[in-house]
Amino acid sequence: MYRIKLTPFTQKTPYQKLSVILKFLIDDEKLAKSLTDLEKIYNIKLSELQKKNFLSSDIKRIRITKPSGKPDALILQKIKTDDINTDYFRNHLAAFVANLQSEVTRNLYITIPSFSIVKKYFDSKEYYYQTFAEGVLLGNYSFDKYKKEQEKDKTLNVYLHPEDEKILRTALKKAQNLISSVALTRDLQNEPANNLTPNLFANRIVSTLRPLGIKVTVFDQKEIKKRKMGGLIAIGQGSVNKPRFIVLEYKPQIKFKTEKVKTIALVGKGITFDTGGISLKPSKSMGEMKADMSGAAVVVGTLSAAAKSNLPVHLYGVIPAAENMCSGESIRPGDVVKISNGKSVEIEDTDAEGRVVLADALHYASQLKPDQIIDLATLTGACIVALGDFVAGMFTKNEEMAEQLYKSGMKTYDRVWRLPLWDDFNELIKSDVADVANLGKTRWAGAITAAKFLEHFVDKNIPWTHLDIAGPAMANSSKNYTKKYMTGFGVRLLFDYLSNRI
Repeated sequence: MYRIKLTPFTQKTPYQKLSVILKFLIDDEKLAKSLTDLEKIYNIKLSELQKKNFLSSDIKRIRITKPSGKPDALILQKIKTDDINTDYFRNHLAAFVANLQSEVTRNLYITIPSFSIVKKYFDSKEYYYQTFAEGVLLGNYSFDKYKKEQEKDKTLNVYLHPEDEKILRTALKKAQNLISSVALTRDLQNEPANNLTPNLFANRIVSTLRPLGIKVTVFDQKEIKKRKMGGLIAIGQGSVNKPRFIVLEYKPQIKFKTEKVKTIALVGKGITFDTGGISLKPSKSMGEMKADMSGAAVVVGTLSAAAKSNLPVHLYGVIPAAENMCSGESIRPGDVVKISNGKSVEIEDTDAEGRVVLADALHYASQLKPDQIIDLATLTGACIVALGDFVAGMFTKNEEMAEQLYKSGMKTYDRVWRLPLWDDFNELIKSDVADVANLGKTRWAGAITAAKFLEHFVDKNIPWTHLDIAGPAMANSSKNYTKKYMTGFGVRLLFDYLSNRI
């Protein structure tokens, strides 16, 4: 892992020792001339073989060593404009920086292609520049704190060469604030469950967010019972590590008291480990369930990013944290519990626990009377079956929220896809002994019936969206920066969405 310093490249920036330039070249009819121009600019001579290889259709990258140095090497990367999207440079640089770790390179110079080439893909030059910085920072992420042998962090100076230095400086600041908060989310997701019990999770949130000016309130077991949060009590009762209910509040610093800002409540599922309870999960891959609190981690990361950027939106974060464990005190299939809004729930399956703790959290969030509520949860395997492991399921009856979240997803590549929330599906979660069952009567539409269950606990007058992030929160092969660790999916999505609520 590097200690990375991001700096704009100017005409006065000297080439340091142990340096590499990464140059993107457009694969078009001018490619041969571009190579000739580069030979003159950097005082190099490409062999005939190098030229023919690079101009062929099969070779996308060549590396040219410059014995005299300044720089020591050039890496030429060929790109087709048809392949570009808003994630292209982010994804490419994430892999590039990760692979660079094995070298002794200390200075990386990246030439950003002209915005005119890509402007149909990006809504602004600033965001275009931001994706380069995000890629560098995402590619540098690792989680190795428990390894006995740890490499000393090396320094990598990254110089970005743009058309507009002023815009780049703003983009770099935004990227660093945002990706540091994505890294916070990923650190929480990747933390072993023995070191992130509900109480330890609450302590981590306090120590991380309070210094940013975010108010953090933690309800212990006694306060949870006092507030009659029956869903959270029931799911957490099988563990020796008792649940916590965590409430965050971020208020922006505004210049004038007359300025009106939106109030949005973010609710995140905080199951710090999920065995499935009495409805025990198979042991294979159960270790991934340390990240069943990913929704909560995204809430923490999003409020962190908002505070670092002084985002002019009033935010609440609501996190029900519990362990779903097996013991003689665990909740059983067939039990009935009462949620804090007074509705009763028949427990058909103790492994459908996330929606039960979210019920209390959504009711609490509704009582705050925000303008909108968004919840995030690693809720159902059914959503992964429907959409794959790199897309979040989106459920809402509010057209504006659906449209704006979709747009933010396509921009940030934390992508979401809308699934139906029709009332027809209520039939599948009817109970003969309670107001609602926590599992559908059949295997079908599992992600939808989970969302319909949650709908029972949200104030109908408040616009609400549920995001099922069961797939993209976990490590997956869809992108170079999601392959190895839990991903932090959702922070960039929500930050962009909230930025447009101004």
